[in-house]
Amino acid sequence: MSVAPKREAYDVVVIGAGPAGLAAAATSAEAGLSTLLLDENIGPGGQVFRAISSTPVTERNQLGADYWVGADLVQSLRASSAEVIQRATVWSLDRNLDIAVSIGGASAFVKAKRVILATGALERPFPIPGWTLPGVMTAGAAQTMLKSSALVPDGRTVIAGQGPLLWLLAAQILRLGGRIDRILDTTERGNYFAALPHAFAFLTSPYFAKGLSMMREVKAKVQVVSGVTELSAAGDGQLASVSYVAGGNRETIPADLLLLHQGVVPNVNLAMSAGIEHRWDDLQLCWSPVLDASGNSSVAGIAIAGDGAGIGGANAAVVRGRIAARAAVEALAPAAAANKLPAMATLRSDLAKAERGRLFLDTLFRPAPQFRIPSGDTIVCRCEEVTAKDVLDSVAIGATGPNQLKAYRRTGMGPCQGRLCGLTVTELMAQARGKTPQEIGYYRLRAPVKPITLAELAAVPKGEADVKAVVRG
Repeated sequence: MSVAPKREAYDVVVIGAGPAGLAAAATSAEAGLSTLLLDENIGPGGQVFRAISSTPVTERNQLGADYWVGADLVQSLRASSAEVIQRATVWSLDRNLDIAVSIGGASAFVKAKRVILATGALERPFPIPGWTLPGVMTAGAAQTMLKSSALVPDGRTVIAGQGPLLWLLAAQILRLGGRIDRILDTTERGNYFAALPHAFAFLTSPYFAKGLSMMREVKAKVQVVSGVTELSAAGDGQLASVSYVAGGNRETIPADLLLLHQGVVPNVNLAMSAGIEHRWDDLQLCWSPVLDASGNSSVAGIAIAGDGAGIGGANAAVVRGRIAARAAVEALAPAAAANKLPAMATLRSDLAKAERGRLFLDTLFRPAPQFRIPSGDTIVCRCEEVTAKDVLDSVAIGATGPNQLKAYRRTGMGPCQGRLCGLTVTELMAQARGKTPQEIGYYRLRAPVKPITLAELAAVPKGEADVKAVVRG
């Protein structure tokens, strides 16, 4: 693994080493293109295959067969000529395909002929009363600790929310001997009827058998409460209890750990900062980039693959990575694409298979409004401690969208740069103003999209032209 980029320019730069990034970089390098893969984690794998090269969990059935697919992807990458740099944080990407990356406290700049963004997904915000208390975490955070360190809960644990990851995490915790006291399922009853038209594709997809057996495994060991319509966490400086309403009845149970999850959404910050056009996806309730069939975005030379292109799961992400890489190879070295890579028609067929059943899952696990759009004193922006009431008060005195709201309340201006509040702010303001999320818009994102120090910026090499641009003669 490299410490700094070996050259100033590459044919293809892939950003993110999850399923899509691993597949894209290996495909591009296999065709003979100079390829650089940049990833900010300590090792390859992204969230889905996190710690695949270093996990202390060695019994394969504990994490499931799907997890170990990542080992083959990493092996293919390492067998290729692709240059890989871990712990590399990309903080700027522009329309000229100039990339700024922070590695070990120093920034480097590389130029690409083609960029493939494989920045993956983030967990959707789950803004309920008490969600900022110590002891309340996301399911993804718990899964990160499980995969990288084999850590599982041993105190009174409640898992709340919905979606495939929730059930997968529960199964993994139980297999490793962890404790789960209760699962609170927030799936809306109406979603089951809405999903019915898409049931056949789901029943004939790989998701069905896997999902069913996982849910049976968990329900045999843990009390599951379905139809949860209200949820809150309470405690004095530390989580002590979880309250919920199901079937019209309210119950409060003691808890040391609450794990929240209501699906994942594309991680759009880097793509948006590069000026890529995005549209509000009313089914997945998030922003998704506008792409063609090969993953190419509205900015020439930048493609997006994997869950950053729209949530599709790990198998689809791998194929999308290969499709984006093949399109890049076709543009830069057509003969290599024809001679060394699978036909695009074959890849598109693979993608259709991988995405089978997805519409059913998206419809079934579409989160309820009360768990997306908070009210009163519930915190919306964790970084700046802005409540739902603060946002609504700002709308009442003239804030028209997320960017204007920054001037009133500083929302989205903290270290997370809107990742934990952006969707909530858009939907909250849209509801308050009687507009669609598309009309309300999103934060205007600019570099640096990840925090870097002033010292690092000051140490960036400067040419004569750069100095003249800021120094008066």
